[in-house]
Amino acid sequence: MLRSCAARLRTLGAVPGPARRSFSSEKATQKDYSLPNPSWTKDIRLLYDQFMKKCEDGSWKRLPSYKYTKFVEEQTPKAQIFTRSLEEGLGFEYVMFHNEAEKRVVCVFQGGPHLQGNHGYVHGGAIATMIDITAGTCAVLTGGYAMTANLNINFRRPIPLCSVVVINSQIDKIEGRKYFISCDIRSVDEKTLYSEATSLFIKLDPNKA
Repeated sequence: MLRSCAARLRTLGAVPGPARRSFSSEKATQKDYSLPNPSWTKDIRLLYDQFMKKCEDGSWKRLPSYKYTKFVEEQTPKAQIFTRSLEEGLGFEYVMFHNEAEKRVVCVFQGGPHLQGNHGYVHGGAIATMIDITAGTCAVLTGGYAMTANLNINFRRPIPLCSVVVINSQIDKIEGRKYFISCDIRSVDEKTLYSEATSLFIKLDPNKA
C-alpha cells in the first residue's frame, strides 16, 4: 500500500517537494479542491461518480471546497483552511455531498502519506479532523454557522494510508441552538467500521460578534 502510494506521488511530481505557489494568484483563482485530481485513486473516483449521479435529480448536492474563505482573507490574509493546506495527494483528499431532506452529509475521504500516525495508518488526529468537519458541515448547512462543543469518538480499527473511506454524518436531534449529530466511518464496501462518533454543535448567536 505505501509503495503504491509513493509511486503514485512520484508520478504526480509531489516527491520531491513541489514548486512554491503564489498566494495572491491562488487566492484570486479560488480552485475547487473537491473536484477530481491525479492523486485520486480508482475507489474515490468511483464513489465520486456514483454520488454525482445521485445529484442529477437534485436530492444530493456536491459541496465545493476552497483553500481560503472570505472571512479568512479579510481577517488574516496568510491563513488557509487546515484540511486544504497540504499539496494534492499528500494529505486530506475529500469531497462532500449534502442531502437536505435527510439532513445528511457524506464525505468520501482519501488520507495521504503526510497524515501518517502509527506506521502505515492514518493518524487519529486526522481522522478526528475529518469527523469534525463532516459533522460540522452537516450542522452549518442545517441551521447556519455553528461550532463544536463536544466530540466523542470510538476508534474501532485503524485506517490504512492512501485508502478510501466513507464518512456519514446525520442530524439526530435539534434543541434550540444545540445540534446533536452522529457520524461513522466505513470502508467503501461498507463491511468495515473504522470509527463512530457523537457530537454536539452550538449554533452561533447572530446577535453577537
